Amino acid sequence: MTPRTKAAQPASRLRIVSLGGVDEIGKNMTVFEYEDDIVVVDCGSIFPKEDMLGVDLVIPDVSYLVEKKRNVRGYLFTHGHEDHIGATPYILRQVPAPLYGTKLTLALVDLKLKEHRIQGIPMQVVQPRDEVRLGKNFTAKFIHVSHSIAGACAIALTCPAGTVVVTGDFKIDYTPVDGHITDLASFAELGERGVLAMLCESTNVERPGHTISEKKIGVTFENMFRDAQGRVIVAMFASNIHRMQMVIDNALRYGRRVCFIGRSMVNVSRVAMQIGELRIPPEAIIEADALDQYPDNEILVMTTGSQGEPMSALHRMAFSEHKQVTIDAGDRIIISASAIPGNEITISRVIDELFQKGAEVIYDRNTPLHVSGHACQEELKMMLALTKPHYFIPVHGEYRMLCKHAEIGKLMGVEPKNVLVAKNGEVIEITKRSMRATSNVPAGDVYIDGTGIGDVGSAVLRDRRHLAEDGIVMAIITLSSENGKPVADPEIITRGFVYVKEAEALMGELKRVVNESLASCERQKQHDWATIKGRVKSNISGYLYKTTRRSPMVLPVIIEV
Repeated sequence: MTPRTKAAQPASRLRIVSLGGVDEIGKNMTVFEYEDDIVVVDCGSIFPKEDMLGVDLVIPDVSYLVEKKRNVRGYLFTHGHEDHIGATPYILRQVPAPLYGTKLTLALVDLKLKEHRIQGIPMQVVQPRDEVRLGKNFTAKFIHVSHSIAGACAIALTCPAGTVVVTGDFKIDYTPVDGHITDLASFAELGERGVLAMLCESTNVERPGHTISEKKIGVTFENMFRDAQGRVIVAMFASNIHRMQMVIDNALRYGRRVCFIGRSMVNVSRVAMQIGELRIPPEAIIEADALDQYPDNEILVMTTGSQGEPMSALHRMAFSEHKQVTIDAGDRIIISASAIPGNEITISRVIDELFQKGAEVIYDRNTPLHVSGHACQEELKMMLALTKPHYFIPVHGEYRMLCKHAEIGKLMGVEPKNVLVAKNGEVIEITKRSMRATSNVPAGDVYIDGTGIGDVGSAVLRDRRHLAEDGIVMAIITLSSENGKPVADPEIITRGFVYVKEAEALMGELKRVVNESLASCERQKQHDWATIKGRVKSNISGYLYKTTRRSPMVLPVIIEV
């Protein structure tokens, strides 16, 4: 008798799920799953859009991870920007697991955890080219890349299916400020060994050529300080430590002391100095309360607000709301950042206000004060040429960017059937022989409003927009508990709709509409509150639209006495 042979088992598949970061710039978070092991790369947030009234922050929906939290072996961070670490404290409360990243990255993450009073999360600081083991199936290698923040890394994630390269944010800068260029040799080595798939950022995919080196703007800053007679105030992203160092070096060269203003600027600079990423003589640092003790030509203020954010330090300075700094004629204000799409109007308002106060404002539109930290087309092509991935998945970009990057991937030799433009929540299954999108998991937006997490949804935002655009009309109705009949005239209260003292006739008409609605319900023997409220709301809304062509929120309130 021929012995039975065991049937061949199908090879396990690598599952990749983007919970954020595709079809958008921000909120980066990618899940890698092989058998019972899950590894997560980045936990980013995104700033709310203009129509998200009252929302402070937007983070990924991690309900998929919550269901499998026992399988999560760790979080790997590519770098310390908010769109890659900003959601970490909110997510760790739901799905705790060890954290891995470079020194500055984890220092910034730790700062967030302390602010949220989260303790007991293991952290492992890694160096470029370090490898870490996660579960029984994954090994992660960190590869140094140039970016606009120190400690940025790509990650090569290896499992039995093969090696996947996640570039994170990068550019190929041959003259970086810190002297450490992108580790092209490691990428080339991976390419020779064989890369199963690459997830590559797409931020600057629409820009031809190469990204300008950060050192190029160092000359601009030197010129800014050389002939400055009064205070110099520089607004920039607090996370751009390399640029901050360039600015400070020039300030010290021309005899200025440094004052940090703005919550994130103070916190990030302190952390960067503690770990040695930012070098400033202690005697050169002054507190905001001591600014009046020094001549204007000996002062550099480093501040937040390069995007015109309403609560930022620069915005408050511009509109005379800052406690320590008042803008004077003779101040030189340098905005060292380009406008993030959507922020153009707020930045323009701040710049106009600064000009009105007599300050000299220098910004990116008229002087080279900012360079991107992201790769342009030729650098993206080089990354593809070095790694030679079998499969290619563009990430970190709006949909048109992902499509453009997909075309570049095909141009660089990736077979068209092996290029996939993914969507958030799409489950991509990969083996050595195939890559396909198989299903979807929840991957929407979770809104952070104050201390509330996820308690503000689309319905709440819709109401907020309605209130913001049209205001509210409240009809206070007092009914008898004995017979359900009105015991007093209805009271009409409005907010954001009309000025009551100038609309007495309209208020009188609204009272009449309410009384007629109550009489109608009485005639029809309809005494339940839901019916009465519905009738009052419908009649008031109809009357207001007919007479004013406006549609405020109408809220009937019944009080029983």
